[in-house]
Amino acid sequence: MRGVEIPGTIWSANALLVAPDVVVDIHRENIAAGARIITTNSYGVIRNDLAKIGLAQRTVELNELAANLAQRAREESGIEGVRIAGSLPPLNGSYRPDCVLDLEALLPLYTEQVAALAPSVDLFLCETMSHSTEALAAARAASESGKPFFVAFTLDDKRTACLKSGESLAAVCEMLQPFKPDGILANCCLPERISEAIPILVESGVKITGGYANAFTEIPRDWLLAGDKEKDGSLMIREDITPSSYADFVEKWLDLGANLVGGCCGTTAEFIEAIHERLAQRAQK
Repeated sequence: MRGVEIPGTIWSANALLVAPDVVVDIHRENIAAGARIITTNSYGVIRNDLAKIGLAQRTVELNELAANLAQRAREESGIEGVRIAGSLPPLNGSYRPDCVLDLEALLPLYTEQVAALAPSVDLFLCETMSHSTEALAAARAASESGKPFFVAFTLDDKRTACLKSGESLAAVCEMLQPFKPDGILANCCLPERISEAIPILVESGVKITGGYANAFTEIPRDWLLAGDKEKDGSLMIREDITPSSYADFVEKWLDLGANLVGGCCGTTAEFIEAIHERLAQRAQK
């Protein structure tokens, strides 16, 4: 990641500590490539993880910094119409529904993060949700901000239209309805699984549906970023996923009814540029 160390404890949050200008540069590159929603680099700003390296007391400060860097990038880009989404991540490990905390533990943590980000973001993005419990906790905290919010689920690599928990995507979409999300998406999973999920998301009746996939070959079920198993740590990137082939998936999602698309882990500004070009071509038809 641009030469910035990504430790197994606080992951991308380390960039806020050691390379904030790089964070701004990446935001600006994506805006220049055509992105009209950028996401705060708060995915790794998790109180429990920061506590592991003695930085729990900086949780609010680092969330605020992530939002401020996104604001700075938007202002420096000079491009109108860019919105900032405050990232609300899984709070006890990505892709691990078996590690999800209970609702009572999650709610105050999400409420703290929402409060820190809210002054500087336009909407919230509860992302990479692998289990209904974390999705409902994040959605509740986001909804209480009064700002628009989206919920994005990471889907099982092998089963169709299921969260990594095994829960039905359709059932979890129904569970979210009392919180009135502005959008429900699929993210950070295989693009093929997102293609299968789009019709279900569209049927949920929310205003915004779509997806932003990763470019990984797979995510092992018991994967840990800082683990010592053979498949832990860095994940393999698919050789067949290029900006052009990724844009092919995006076009399929749009044909199925999606109205918000983007890229997640393993994608770059080049992928966003390819999507932007396809959108321009579709507009001309």
